[in-house]
Amino acid sequence: MMHEIKLKQDFVEAVSSGQKSFEVRKNDRGYQTGDLIRFIPLDEDGDPNYDSPLYSKLFRITYLLSGWGIEKDYVVFSIEEVRNETDDK
Repeated sequence: MMHEIKLKQDFVEAVSSGQKSFEVRKNDRGYQTGDLIRFIPLDEDGDPNYDSPLYSKLFRITYLLSGWGIEKDYVVFSIEEVRNETDDK
């Protein structure tokens, strides 16, 4: 499944560079390991910035954690960038 999710400006560079390789999200989308993520970077005003280099990148959920001290209805998942078309399967 493909998810498009907004990402605040504070985190865009860290995700884009690979420094931040996880997300904490409300699980209102039924996230699963193997799902694909396209981030919609937001500018300082909270508007979508489709010109951001991050928007052209695709990520895969590699691990998902719920429970274990994570607030109810929330998940923490790790992400890795999908680097070529054969990786997105």
